[in-house]
Amino acid sequence: MKTIQMTLDDDLVSAVDTVVKKMHMSRSAFTRRALRDALRRITIARLEQKHRKGYNVHPSAENEFSVWEKEQSWGEKW
Repeated sequence: MKTIQMTLDDDLVSAVDTVVKKMHMSRSAFTRRALRDALRRITIARLEQKHRKGYNVHPSAENEFSVWEKEQSWGEKW
């Protein structure tokens, strides 16, 4: 692990302190979790953008997925 120094607004530090106290965790643990979550969201957004671009360049055929329709199971009917 590496120690880093960050500059944060006072109101942000206060808000984080309030949350971490309720969660019984440290600022560092909270920050690590928040950064991991942010990186995961960015990765997902980039993949979704890549998929959208791919489908715009190569749209699916009208019946491309129809072969799987009979394989779908929606559970028991009420």
